[in-house]
Amino acid sequence: MSRMTKQEKSWVLFDWANSAYSIIITTAVFPLYFKAAANQAGLAAATSTAYWGYANSFATLLISICAPVLGSIADFKGFKKRFFTFFFALGIIFTFLLAVVPSNQWLILLICYMVTVIGFGGTNIFYDAFLVDVTTEERMNQVSSKGYAMGYIGSTIPFIIGIAFIILAQQEILPLSVSVASQISFAITALWWGLFTIPMLRNVNQIYYKERVPNPIRNGFKQFFGTFSKIKLYRPLFLFLLAYFFYIDGVNTIITMSTTYGADLGIDSQSLLIILFATQVVAAPFAVLYGKLADKFNAKTMLLVGIFVYIVICTYAYFLKTTLDFWILAMLVASSQGGIQALSRSYFAKLVPKEHANEFFGFYSIFYKFAAILGPSLMGFTAYVTGNTNSGVFSLVVLFIIGGLILLRVPETTNISKSNSISQ
Repeated sequence: MSRMTKQEKSWVLFDWANSAYSIIITTAVFPLYFKAAANQAGLAAATSTAYWGYANSFATLLISICAPVLGSIADFKGFKKRFFTFFFALGIIFTFLLAVVPSNQWLILLICYMVTVIGFGGTNIFYDAFLVDVTTEERMNQVSSKGYAMGYIGSTIPFIIGIAFIILAQQEILPLSVSVASQISFAITALWWGLFTIPMLRNVNQIYYKERVPNPIRNGFKQFFGTFSKIKLYRPLFLFLLAYFFYIDGVNTIITMSTTYGADLGIDSQSLLIILFATQVVAAPFAVLYGKLADKFNAKTMLLVGIFVYIVICTYAYFLKTTLDFWILAMLVASSQGGIQALSRSYFAKLVPKEHANEFFGFYSIFYKFAAILGPSLMGFTAYVTGNTNSGVFSLVVLFIIGGLILLRVPETTNISKSNSISQ
């Protein structure tokens, strides 16, 4: 961090801030909290897992519909920061509401969770696009990878605090119910996310933009359809997005569904939280390692390595039976999760024209978000039909195989010709 500029540090620090949401709300504590609430209401384990998958898919669909158009509008001067701030506020407000909604209201909890997904996803559209504003093309792999590494490290702090409250409540050392202890962890998440986003709001600004025009919203829609009609001309970018659509779907589904998967296998909540904490710790150095290896061997090669690891993960998951198996699976995920996400972001940032970064990251986001609709639905449906969660996880292997095969066809280039840039 000491060798980074103020803008790079502030940008990286947002990963430190919002990753608390990823681990506590998306992956660890809230899924268990929701499962407990749903089970107390009489829902079967497979049914609540399916509802969790459908909720993630529906919320993702809503933000996906808006992403590319908002990206087109945000390319105009002054809009990127405004959109970032709006979705950030939406995310932390509804994350805090998770702490105050009664635990027996599982449906309201699920609705509030879906709004947090929209806020979190919307914020990240513009956060990712800010990468072109804060650093040079040569440093993108390193800065993006350090962002994910800082996210893993930073998220462990509120995660440890949240786990401490929950475990102490379980052991009746604290005069709190496990439900209240979980709610405290949700409040801590919102405060952590808000506090460490302040440097991003203060120090990071839009450097590359189009000058504002009358009716920017109408022009944003016009630009969106223009880009969509021309995107096929950018063969490296189009093929990468197609590959990304499939493999990132598998990655995100495993992240989102991992805790409910472990719970269905009979692993107790305390063991799950400890395993997920260890995953965060191990993932941080591996994210940095992926960035360094990408500079040496190129990002595409390392992305293919990550995809291969996930194929192994899905296959191993089919035979998983014990807590030790789940530990092994979690460490395999930790070895590649951050690296594949960070390098996807930096690889794409190098492909796009900087003055159209928001517009293209809108497409990046819609591929990311629509991908997240297929995976949870596929896993949830397979688990529901077979009555076996292991089969649901194994079904994701097809997404990694397709993504890897398409990525192999992406031309060895990281630059879009200036002559092909989209006219304003």
